Amino acid sequence: MTTPTWIVGGGGLLGGAVTRELGRRGLRVETSRVPWRDGDLAKRVLFADARRVIDSANGGPWRLVWCAGVGVNGTTSDEFAAENAVMSDVLDEIARITRGAAEPGVVVHASSAGGVYAGSTGAPFTEDTDPVPLGDYGRAKLAAEQLMHRFGAATGASVVVGRFANLYGPGQNLAKPQGLISHLCRGYLMSAPISIYVPMDTMRDYLYVTDAAAMVADALDLAQSRPGERVTKIFASGQSTTIGALLGACRTVFRRKPTVVLASSPLASVQSGDLRLRSIVWPELDRRAYRTLPAGIAATLEATRRSLGR
Repeated sequence: MTTPTWIVGGGGLLGGAVTRELGRRGLRVETSRVPWRDGDLAKRVLFADARRVIDSANGGPWRLVWCAGVGVNGTTSDEFAAENAVMSDVLDEIARITRGAAEPGVVVHASSAGGVYAGSTGAPFTEDTDPVPLGDYGRAKLAAEQLMHRFGAATGASVVVGRFANLYGPGQNLAKPQGLISHLCRGYLMSAPISIYVPMDTMRDYLYVTDAAAMVADALDLAQSRPGERVTKIFASGQSTTIGALLGACRTVFRRKPTVVLASSPLASVQSGDLRLRSIVWPELDRRAYRTLPAGIAATLEATRRSLGR
């Protein structure tokens, strides 16, 4: 029997890409439809799905990829606390269900490099860099990471906490105030200006979402081969780009200059000016060809065009 892999957050940018990548590899994937706005109902759905997935493993190994999270910079601390409370209760339920199981599970959790390293110094940041979140978003991400590591220590599950660079690509939720590349593509298609709240020399690592999904799939396999290991791993391309250079790449793809407006926002205070990243943990996961930024922008543009019906 194949090992079931449960994706929580399969409707999002990363979760959807991981679901498709695992399906492409012929693996058994389970997803959940979760009413996140109702915490009690969300927990009931997730408890039931956890039981279903783990029971289907018949005492054998199971795998969980937690990509869920509706909070962004600007979400209140109370909302983040409620979101993490759901995660904590679900992990407690999984621990209860699997108590005494012959084979522990594998968990990959999607966190945010930008959130946890926002106030850190000494870029490029590695897994050895002390995380210094500046806002509620980063503090909530760090708290969620700690929940995952505690779960692994208590249950013997292998845990990979993934600190992801700036993800982009088809499937970005344009209703959220994040995903600069997708918003630039939408602005181009709709002839609407896009506001930018950070300086042009701000540096980011942009990771195309299918590359990220392939890395997650490989991380699941590697973690399964290392029972009980708990690591924090940066998922990034290793190539940093300034906002100015990103706009230049968009101009090449769009064949005209993107229309942007330099604006101010209180959220700019929780953004790092230099978010260069370099992973030193499990480097074998990083040895791959990454999609180039112009190719990724072009694919994102085409997907955005389809979603807008243009």
